[in-house]
Amino acid sequence: MTKQEILQKFIAVGKAALMYDIEDSHSGNLAQKFVDENGRTLMAITATGAQKGALEPDDICFPGIDETTFGHYKASSETDIHAAILSYSGVFASMHAHTKYATIVTMDDEDKPNQPKPLIPIDPLGYYGLNGKVPVEWYAVACGSPQMVKTIPPLLKNYVATIVQGHGTFARGTSIEHAFYHLCLVNNSGYILYKAQLLKIDVEAIQRKVMKSPNTCFHTRPEPYTNELDGRCDFADEPQTVREFLKAGEHIFQSRLSPFHTGSISLRCVDTMLYAPKASMPPNLPGPLLEIPLEIQPTDSEELKIHKQIYANSTFQSVMHTYIPEAEINAYFKYPDQQDYVDRIIPIDVEGGFLYLVIPVFEPRVDFDTLLKALY
Repeated sequence: MTKQEILQKFIAVGKAALMYDIEDSHSGNLAQKFVDENGRTLMAITATGAQKGALEPDDICFPGIDETTFGHYKASSETDIHAAILSYSGVFASMHAHTKYATIVTMDDEDKPNQPKPLIPIDPLGYYGLNGKVPVEWYAVACGSPQMVKTIPPLLKNYVATIVQGHGTFARGTSIEHAFYHLCLVNNSGYILYKAQLLKIDVEAIQRKVMKSPNTCFHTRPEPYTNELDGRCDFADEPQTVREFLKAGEHIFQSRLSPFHTGSISLRCVDTMLYAPKASMPPNLPGPLLEIPLEIQPTDSEELKIHKQIYANSTFQSVMHTYIPEAEINAYFKYPDQQDYVDRIIPIDVEGGFLYLVIPVFEPRVDFDTLLKALY
């Protein structure tokens, strides 16, 4: 990857992070390991004070992995942390963001120093995508301190993300998109926990249940993140259709109907279907746009199988699946005089009530026939 390619990728991810509200105008940093034209392993990292939503060439520094370099702008004050993270085998990118909701739900009023509790997601994306939990650490100086340099990288050797209490989250990945994906999952899980607490849902009881038996708590296990097919488009000869997929993907991301590169969209054709396995796509960060057989294949993911099953048993022409955080929260709600979770949502707003008189809420392991009937 060239320096220009890295700049364009940082610009796209920086704008997306600002749009997703996990960065403020000048907060956080992006870092990536790469090999330059002379064969040297270097790090690309955003400069201190760089505006993530409006990055320019001078906002990116290129120090060595094991040294700090000063140029027109000084590299991030947390360069040493990122350099240590990037030194691990298989890690090619790291990112730090001010994940507001994850920060809120992991704060406490205990005497310091103390060992904060980890963030334990109660949603499938967070639980599986973040390996069950996100460790939280308290620091006397919670910004670029030697203590952070000493302890954050080892945590990220075993976990994909870690939270600095009261500050934000560091995440790693095989690419900058992968690290950004992890940050979005962290904040999405934090948002779900925060809103669940406001509804007086017994979050700790749900966390215990999820940790004990996650397979009974969620419908399917989301596919592991990969960007091997990103940029592929099997129906480029249909530019209007491509635009509609990308437009829908941008709306899903901007409206926070699903975290970055999650969910799926499909459109039925005669013997094939057009399929976007990453429904949530901010501008300039598209996922794959595939044309695949309608017939179920042995290698199909569980997500893809559901799309194909719906088409095989209905006249539907399009299917969209997203991980709406508010839906995840409401699925855990109980009315004060009830023992069971709610089984329906009744909209009270004008547009919602006009379009959907009742929205069913099912148990995680709902059978396909029940799901299909509800879609009618």
